[in-house]
Amino acid sequence: MLEIENAVKVFERGTPNEHTALAGVNLKVEEGEFITVLGSNGAGKSTLFNAICGNFLLDKGHIRLGGKDLTFMPEHKRARMIGRLFQDPMRGTAPNLSIEENLALSYSKSTKGMFRMAVNKKDRLMFREKLAGFEMGLEDRMDTKVGLLSGGQRQVVSLLMSTIVTPKLLLLDEHTAALDPATAQKVMQITNDIVYSRHITTLMITHNMASALVTGTRTIMMDAGNIIFDFGQEERQHMTVQDLLSMYSDKKKEEFDNDRILLGQ
Repeated sequence: MLEIENAVKVFERGTPNEHTALAGVNLKVEEGEFITVLGSNGAGKSTLFNAICGNFLLDKGHIRLGGKDLTFMPEHKRARMIGRLFQDPMRGTAPNLSIEENLALSYSKSTKGMFRMAVNKKDRLMFREKLAGFEMGLEDRMDTKVGLLSGGQRQVVSLLMSTIVTPKLLLLDEHTAALDPATAQKVMQITNDIVYSRHITTLMITHNMASALVTGTRTIMMDAGNIIFDFGQEERQHMTVQDLLSMYSDKKKEEFDNDRILLGQ
């Protein structure tokens, strides 16, 4: 479904600030998999998402989705196949437009390849029905500007916008991190309902290790621009956060010892 082959991205190459953000990432995701992505700040998680979405071109490597090579495809064309949510609930929506207008723009882009705010009766009923399923009363606030909604409500609208036409791939970039615990749990419940009911291939960045080990079907951990661990469902089943931390600590110690050997220390 999603294939990332030897993905390399170096920022500010040739300067004192040169930084290798992706160091030859290889990842294969099967259709319908729901993968949680762990890693410290700067590990390369969001950079990987940006590469998939086409925010920049790779220096080396290939990205394929559903058998189609995206490596040099423009960002706006990838957006028709890929849904994405961000940590900031305001990203991905137009705050001065109503819920209905935002949904109409997203729906028209996904179905017709163009942005239109005009809504017919059939589409309006469809929007209301989908919002009603979230049990947050949003179906009765279709004319409310998105900027006036709470963070959780905005994320739910963003989630619907990203999946109103089922995407080939859904990327969740810490989409519950800015919410209070109760709201985050509600948004995560809605996320799971949408992902599993429609069998959407999904990658989700999170800093919550405990949640990562029980959410979805697989967990990967990134460090220094590469994937250092990849756990399937069975491996995760009896794994604790402490197990994960110990494995990470052992991995870093091994890398440190190898570096010392290379440097002749």
